[in-house]
Amino acid sequence: MHVREMISTHPHVQGQTNDALLACIEACYDCAQTCISCADACLGEDNNGMLIQCIRRNLDCADICAATGAIASRRTGSNTEVMRAVIQACAEACRVCGEECRSHAEMHEHCRICGEACQRCEEACRAAIAQIG
Repeated sequence: MHVREMISTHPHVQGQTNDALLACIEACYDCAQTCISCADACLGEDNNGMLIQCIRRNLDCADICAATGAIASRRTGSNTEVMRAVIQACAEACRVCGEECRSHAEMHEHCRICGEACQRCEEACRAAIAQIG
């Protein structure tokens, strides 16, 4: 990803980057892609009726992660309060989705992978919240 490279060149940032926020942005986009792939893999499973809640949580988490990554990437006229709230919502979505995926991890490798991505993103979001001014 080019997150650090792009944000560090922003005229309002002037090279001063928040490493925790950059890690959060990268984790959000990674988690969004992983959740979309997991939802699609769940749809391909023979027993996908048992995975309906997992699919829904994957899709919700993917949408929230993508939106969070986009909002956190904007440096012009940052709205710190909104960014903090969105990142908090993302952490919660990742927690819920990760728990759901981990409950299917023994039967579905894609759910194990997704559960791990959700956990990394949740942790990155919580670390970023602590660093946001």
